[in-house]
Amino acid sequence: MRPNLPRTGRSAAALAAALLLAASASLRAASTLPDPKVDEPAAPGNETAVLAGGCFWGMEAVFEHVKGVSQVVSGYAGGDADTATYEQVSSGTTGHAESVRVTYDPSVVTYGQLLKVYFGVAHDPTELNRQGPDTGTQYRSAVFYTNDEQKRIAEGYVAQLQAAKAFRRPIVTEITALEGFHPAEAYHQGYLARHPNQPYIVINDLPKIDALKEKLPGLYIDR
Repeated sequence: MRPNLPRTGRSAAALAAALLLAASASLRAASTLPDPKVDEPAAPGNETAVLAGGCFWGMEAVFEHVKGVSQVVSGYAGGDADTATYEQVSSGTTGHAESVRVTYDPSVVTYGQLLKVYFGVAHDPTELNRQGPDTGTQYRSAVFYTNDEQKRIAEGYVAQLQAAKAFRRPIVTEITALEGFHPAEAYHQGYLARHPNQPYIVINDLPKIDALKEKLPGLYIDR
């Protein structure tokens, strides 16, 4: 569970140290990740990607600043519809992961480029069942593909990153078929925009947006 302040029992100093370390790792990764060798055609359209990587507040905010993205919705994926509530998902027993559904135009930003943002800026794909101070399977790293092409691109990019030793530790991201995406409660949507001064947001999520702007300026848009 997370209230309007840090979501664990850690002291503010310990939380800040842990989250700044995670943000630093993301910055280092984003500067070295290669472009995907396998990708979809850059053709006009309206496609969706569903990705999980820790708290959906930050994931949503990062992808809202990516060119070609028209909508980002925070929600739950990986479990059943009847357990897709914040209270139940927070127990870590539902199979759900906090996720985002990204609607995008491949003629502006491809699925592979979204994955570059996802692996390089939005989260740390080497953390198993956690992101920074947030622990549990609901915070796991997962790509929920919607078709065989997305599966091929995601698997290809992970293999490419592993071969390039882009990270100091192995990537633990799950690549699994999407069985359903369930939007989160209204108070989670656009959370960063409505609470930009909250300590958790300031420490953990705003640095990711800065990293996107600094390390991947060709994909960044100011909204």
